[in-house]
Amino acid sequence: MYQDTIKQKPIIIWFTGLSASGKSTLSNALEIELNSKGYKTYTLDEQDRDENIREVAQLAQKLLKKGVIVITAFISPFKKDRKFARSLVKKGEFIEIFVDTPLEICEKRDSNGVYKKARAGEIEDFIYERPRTPEIKITRFENINENVSMIISYIELFTAQKE
Repeated sequence: MYQDTIKQKPIIIWFTGLSASGKSTLSNALEIELNSKGYKTYTLDEQDRDENIREVAQLAQKLLKKGVIVITAFISPFKKDRKFARSLVKKGEFIEIFVDTPLEICEKRDSNGVYKKARAGEIEDFIYERPRTPEIKITRFENINENVSMIISYIELFTAQKE
């Protein structure tokens, strides 16, 4: 089962949200804070985008079995893919975090021109199915540290109840 050398409740923390919503920024800050508290983590994010979401979910499952807290930061636009990722692990091992940044803010942050291309019709099927019941929904974007603290509080409460 889990490696005896890692004394923590392994979970998958699945960030989802629009492109440029702040998923990677939040997930990186969360990983730094969790590591400073002695947690063993591994982050998968959009830089790994040659992997499809199903492959990422399966990799996250393998890392979870090694006792690691896995943090993912992908758009993962389709509900079916997020549901698949959740289905790979036991109840209590998956936390979905929806970074619900307004479209206008995402467009202002868009350094890759994704939204401009979508509006020009250069990207087909530009779809994002909003999560209906994520464990955490981020709606305040001004203070990353505040969001990270809130997420860590949830993780600590979540993992204490599930052990």
